[in-house]
Amino acid sequence: MGPICGRYNEIISCLPAPTCLSYVAADMNNSQPLPPRRIVIDNLAGRRGERALFEGLSLELGPGEAAELRGPNGAGKTTLLMILAGIVRPAAGDACIEYGDPDARPETDIAYLSHRPAIKPRLTVTENLGFWTALNGGDTDTDTALETVGLAPIAWLQAGHLSAGQTRRLALARLLLADRPVWLMDEPTSALDSEGEKLVARLVDRHLDRGGIVVAATHHDLGLAHAVRRVEIGRARVAA
Repeated sequence: MGPICGRYNEIISCLPAPTCLSYVAADMNNSQPLPPRRIVIDNLAGRRGERALFEGLSLELGPGEAAELRGPNGAGKTTLLMILAGIVRPAAGDACIEYGDPDARPETDIAYLSHRPAIKPRLTVTENLGFWTALNGGDTDTDTALETVGLAPIAWLQAGHLSAGQTRRLALARLLLADRPVWLMDEPTSALDSEGEKLVARLVDRHLDRGGIVVAATHHDLGLAHAVRRVEIGRARVAA
């Protein structure tokens, strides 16, 4: 156990001191408009097993628009995101993304940020992004993506040594590289500090500026510059 503990301490001691500058030093400068898409939800109902979660939900979002899904734990926010992603079937109603290729897989238009990290702990931070880029396609500029989310100084580190907040930033970098017009985000600010929360707001605002669409499940205001529609899950009500 001696050598293992010694190596662990060596890794931790090499980590750079936290700095707010790392979160704002670089943004991915892709300002090209995204392909126009539209989310249409019509009288949708969702279930988990035999339990009804929500019903009668209707919503339309176009380019540059965002919605926050609100509701207590277990209300069905994640279920709704998974329906939109094509992972779960709705109990009733319809949910579709318009203007895309009807024969293409949903993931060609959608980037899904789950509440689970989906990282490989034995791969480095950079290797994790390389894996997902090879799998999903998209931008291959992992260096800029890591600098944007503040992880460039520890790109060499195995992902299993990341804190919960750093792991979340790695997931955000993966979202950037995918460059899909529709972002589905499940608790995007989970485990992030105040600077990380500002980072999420900045990335989402820029995505909306490019004509993207964002649907985010969250328990608090994301602090966006853009107007946001609030959807109360379990009550089938949309607030302007």
